[in-house]
Amino acid sequence: MAGAAVDKLRIVMYPWLAFGHINPFFKLAKLIAQKGHFITFVSTPKNIDRLPNLPPNLASHIEFVKLPLPKVENLPENAESTADVPLNLIQYLKKANDSLREHLVRFLESSKPDAIIFDFCSYWVGPIASEMGIKSSFFCTFNAAAMAFMGSPSEIMGVDNPVRNKPEDLTVPPPWIPFPTAVAYHRHDVNGVMQIQLENDSGVSDGYRTGMSIRNCDVVTIRSSYEFEAEWLQVLETIYGKPVFPVGELPTYDDGDENDDAWLRVKCWLDNQSKNTVVYVAFGTEARMNQQQVTEIALGLERSEVPFFWVLGNRGGFQLPDGFEERTRGGRGVVWNGWAPQAKILAHESVGGFWTHGGLSSVVEGIQNGKPLVLLTFQLDQGLNARLLEEKKLGYSIPRDENDGSFTSDGVNAEARRIETRDLEDNYFLKKRKRGNYEGNSIVHGSLARGSNKLQTQRLSLLEAFASSTKSATSVTKPHTSCA
Repeated sequence: MAGAAVDKLRIVMYPWLAFGHINPFFKLAKLIAQKGHFITFVSTPKNIDRLPNLPPNLASHIEFVKLPLPKVENLPENAESTADVPLNLIQYLKKANDSLREHLVRFLESSKPDAIIFDFCSYWVGPIASEMGIKSSFFCTFNAAAMAFMGSPSEIMGVDNPVRNKPEDLTVPPPWIPFPTAVAYHRHDVNGVMQIQLENDSGVSDGYRTGMSIRNCDVVTIRSSYEFEAEWLQVLETIYGKPVFPVGELPTYDDGDENDDAWLRVKCWLDNQSKNTVVYVAFGTEARMNQQQVTEIALGLERSEVPFFWVLGNRGGFQLPDGFEERTRGGRGVVWNGWAPQAKILAHESVGGFWTHGGLSSVVEGIQNGKPLVLLTFQLDQGLNARLLEEKKLGYSIPRDENDGSFTSDGVNAEARRIETRDLEDNYFLKKRKRGNYEGNSIVHGSLARGSNKLQTQRLSLLEAFASSTKSATSVTKPHTSCA
């Protein structure tokens, strides 16, 4: 199959209403379109309007279909993504997404695509596609280690005698992982995961949505690679009992406007800092922070005397310590409100480390740019991502109380200074940096290096073979890939 020509395919992509999902879907859409296939990208009007412009060479291969989001009680007017609502209202966004089911059915009936790639929230897509003779793939935007830890569809849904029945079971690797690993939640991670599960008025748990998405699709597509997670991908195929196609980590190759006003202001400050000295601090748009955490971070950064660039977003009503911004203003540090051009910031030579919540998109951007990762996790897969990165010597976590997740300004101070002093003897990036032979994105994990076109072509060939095959022939021979 590897060398066979594939007819041009018509593929629908339908992501969950969160930009941590929409963006990877959009990146994958562009990669598939580059191979000559035709993509219909389906989402709500506001979300589609927020996407970056298509490159001219792809404009004829990607079309957008806007499905207006139905009104749901308790969902604010004009809210169409998780960026538009506080965390406790995301459950109503899921309810509104479920109300789009019949609209999507009518669209699929009229467009008759070859395949649909869907997200966890729309767990009902698989059976609908099967009835219509359309191939379906659940695209998982988590990495393979996190999904393998979560287990089989039955285990994720908590049905058919699940192995794990109490919170403590999530703090150790599960029995279906056949190799030594430290990938598991800390107790404070479990508390955050349980809280999200309790806040659900959509009528369907996230576990059920995810488990049914896996169970009822033809193949699973995942944001991973053989080079980075070969052993975890093998576990997934075993516990899912169906093909799992890694499409790569989908790194960001920023081609945004170099003359953008926000970037020019940021760049001006970064240009005045010494190489590899700035700690870039950003926890995404959905981190469940509280006032005490914000205070400890601020005081720790101030005490460290390390240059920092802290993206605090819209602050969410948080107050910084009295006089903090005045004392750190100028060359010492920046507290940035609103959106920041993260890809450009991480690529700047003055940035020496990245303090992140451990969301996969941010992790990929940090590794891609060779930045040691300091991890402060809050929810979902982030704790599992942190353990995997620690195992691979790509990051380390802020010391925290095991039960409540609290941390102190002393810990923040110490960890910020470790980056400046390069006191991370086992960190992959700092070892390379000390030897003076680190070169941009040319890292050992080839799946995240620029120029891995051959590997990307292999991955997409699997997806092509799946989408063009008949219903009774979903088995695809995988290319052999050496693992780093």
